[in-house]
Amino acid sequence: MKIKYALLATSMLFSVASFAQKDELKTLKKLYAKDQMSVSEVSEYKSAINKLGGMSLAESDQIYTNFYKAMTPLLELDATAGGAAPNMQSLAKVFTPAKINEMATGLNAVLDYEKKTGKKVYTDDINETIMSYKPLLINYAIALNQGSKFKEAAQVFEAIYNLDKKDDGNLYNASILALQSQDFDLALKYLNELKAINYSGEGTLYYATNKATGNEESFNSDADRKASIKLGIHEKPRDEKVPSKRGEIYKNIASILVHQGKVDEAKKAINDAKAANPGDTSLMLAEANLYLDAKDFAGYKRVIKEVLEKDPNDADLLFNLGVISTNSGEFDEARDYYKKAIAVNPNYFNAYNNLGALMLNGEDKMVKEMNSLGTTPKENKRFDELKAKRNKMYQEALPYFEKAFQIEPKDQNIKAVLMNAYQVLEMDAKYKALKAQK
Repeated sequence: MKIKYALLATSMLFSVASFAQKDELKTLKKLYAKDQMSVSEVSEYKSAINKLGGMSLAESDQIYTNFYKAMTPLLELDATAGGAAPNMQSLAKVFTPAKINEMATGLNAVLDYEKKTGKKVYTDDINETIMSYKPLLINYAIALNQGSKFKEAAQVFEAIYNLDKKDDGNLYNASILALQSQDFDLALKYLNELKAINYSGEGTLYYATNKATGNEESFNSDADRKASIKLGIHEKPRDEKVPSKRGEIYKNIASILVHQGKVDEAKKAINDAKAANPGDTSLMLAEANLYLDAKDFAGYKRVIKEVLEKDPNDADLLFNLGVISTNSGEFDEARDYYKKAIAVNPNYFNAYNNLGALMLNGEDKMVKEMNSLGTTPKENKRFDELKAKRNKMYQEALPYFEKAFQIEPKDQNIKAVLMNAYQVLEMDAKYKALKAQK
């Protein structure tokens, strides 16, 4: 008998608890259905959530309880603002990265559950909420970035990505800001996630000019733009290709790993990427950058030459090969690369400057020897030989320095180099004219 009574008592307690759960969930559902809650109603809402927090709930009840809890900051913000649009200050109080992530977990759990059961209760409401609040959260992250709070901005962008994983560009933004904050572990976390989802960021931007304002405006799709042009609102359509960011992502992963002394891991990351995306030039460039970070100049040159076989008219790559060849002591090869870069881009300031400097290679030793000579006939003869040789070097370098100065006339360094060349060559009139320029 005692056992039977004990079972009955337990059963009755369970029933009371079940009724309490249902009552609290009904309260939450009723309050949530309001267009806008008052501050007191938000308190009642939070109280109901707290009561459910200590109870053992069925799967569906737990999912919806977590949903109601996740929505609390938004409802609180809305009640406090009285329906007005929240400002950045009020957003900062409510939307910490942790709170956004909690909201993301709660909302996405309901979306998954309702997709599984085939019964929509809050799916449309959640999608509308994400659509409404995501722009505010993005503006908040941008404001943090503009305030040089790079790590905080990165964490907010990551939380926005967790809220809506279809918009994976926010995770890319998080990775860039984490790098800016120099939190390499955090950056690596985001970059590895981008790698896992095979993010590229490749696409097309659609523009057209507004006839009324004359301003160029962007469109979400080509279809939207065509519709506006058909209505006579826009004209002059223009497309802009957005290149793949995979190479940049893997380059950043590799750079961090090299920085951490994990060169083998860095090489594996690049090789895995190349295997998954054969022929992707951006990944070849990432591999080249890895060799450069690891000071493997031979490996760098080998990969860059492979890239140039695909695109022989990349002036920057040709210039980089010139720099590497110079540092390796391969001066004839360096000269050829700089000249090729100039042939592709006739206004390549750095190529002209470096080419001029290359013509003066060995000048420092020559000057040192000239300064050490005495005044004997033999030493005077040697001095004259060295001076003539030095003058010839400057005569060969001069056209490149003059062209560099013509391209960047406000660059004080090239001006100083050119003035020195005129002095060495005893071109007094040109020296004085250049010195007089401001």
